[in-house]
Amino acid sequence: MATLYTQQGKNVRRTWFLMAMFFAIVIALGWFISYYYDNQIILYIAVIFSVAMNVAGYWYSDKISLSMAHAVPADRSVQPELFRVVENLAITAGLPMPALYIINDPAPNAFATGRNKEHAAVAVTSGLLGMMNKNELSGVLAHELSHIGNRDTLLQTVVVVLVGFIAIIANIFMRSSFLGGGRRRSNDSGGEAGAIIAIVGIIFVILSPIIAQLIQMAISRKREFLADADGALLTRYPEGLASALEKISAYGHPMTTANHATAHLYISNPFGVGAVKGIAKLFMTHPPTEERIAALRGMDVA
Repeated sequence: MATLYTQQGKNVRRTWFLMAMFFAIVIALGWFISYYYDNQIILYIAVIFSVAMNVAGYWYSDKISLSMAHAVPADRSVQPELFRVVENLAITAGLPMPALYIINDPAPNAFATGRNKEHAAVAVTSGLLGMMNKNELSGVLAHELSHIGNRDTLLQTVVVVLVGFIAIIANIFMRSSFLGGGRRRSNDSGGEAGAIIAIVGIIFVILSPIIAQLIQMAISRKREFLADADGALLTRYPEGLASALEKISAYGHPMTTANHATAHLYISNPFGVGAVKGIAKLFMTHPPTEERIAALRGMDVA
């Protein structure tokens, strides 16, 4: 029988494999641009811009995410149980107490954000607080604290920047090509081999933003599985999170504050959980809820 530890190891390895694929695409795209153009300035500008986006995302991602969710600071006098549960879980996990926020929304959901564990925040909806019992609430909050402990919020920021970087480079290349930009001369391109490389490279450039987005979503799904496993290990009660996910899935309606830019941060898709099958699963930001529940109930915490 699979244990929480084997599930953790499997998800970590898969995540790093996907990240390696991501960087391979970036390197391959950069190599082709370098081959296709004599002038490297466009590539350098794009790299500098992506680094600037990464730095901005690192410092301000929490404020941006909370603002987009219309989250407000939680009040201990109004939500004492929320503070008590998070404090106990944070102590158990060896994490600093995160800032707590409330999203006034009837849909049950939650997310964590912040550049590191010292500057982290957890936001929960009013619907989640009203719907969950203590064990279920502990399961959800343990899941979010696991994201903080695993530095998933930073990882997602990096991944989003990589997707943006690839899209920018592909867009610049295609626009420049259509406008008759400085393509390499045929006598520099290696004849027939160079022509084949150029054709394959152009196809790759066109498809790379789609491939990058698919990898981004795959990473998001793997991090959800890992946070589920870590959260269950933290509470030593996988059924709490499994039951919470069942309730969240049964609600089904989208959040009034749902936003595509932050959808991957939430414990469940803020646009509602639907029955998605086949190739459509590739475009999901979250694993199917039934698979997460089955994984939790199939684990041994001993």
